[in-house]
Amino acid sequence: MASPITTLKKREWNEEEIKHQSLNKLTDSLTENEEALQKTMAIVRELHDSGILEAAESMLKAKENIAEVALGQVGRKEMTSLINNAMAAAGILTAIDPEQTKKLLAGVAIGLEDAKENSDQKVGVMNLVKALKDPDINRAVNFGLHFLKGIGKGLKE
Repeated sequence: MASPITTLKKREWNEEEIKHQSLNKLTDSLTENEEALQKTMAIVRELHDSGILEAAESMLKAKENIAEVALGQVGRKEMTSLINNAMAAAGILTAIDPEQTKKLLAGVAIGLEDAKENSDQKVGVMNLVKALKDPDINRAVNFGLHFLKGIGKGLKE
């Protein structure tokens, strides 16, 4: 009868076998992902040909200097004011109805065209009074007055 196994021997791989296994795994991975690798290589080739890859490499090499300059710029009072103003403007823009903004900007575009065509005419006091009877002008003046009133309310708060 056979004697029972009392010890287990762990197989130890030599350096050459480990390299061979790694190479086989890499070859299998390349074969499985051939299409993705071809696309990646095409993108890298385009980046290289356009000079973007070289610029990105230079930026990576100078990352400490770039970070130092960027942080120095962001820390300036003007930049912090710009960032705060941009955030405040973004907050206000989210509160405005997009349809109203679209209407207003369309009106501005039409108004600029009309102003360009008629900018050589002289305007007197009587012309202003007559102009208020025009429904489009009256609507714009009414809008402007309420707009200015709203600004005044906002400034009071």
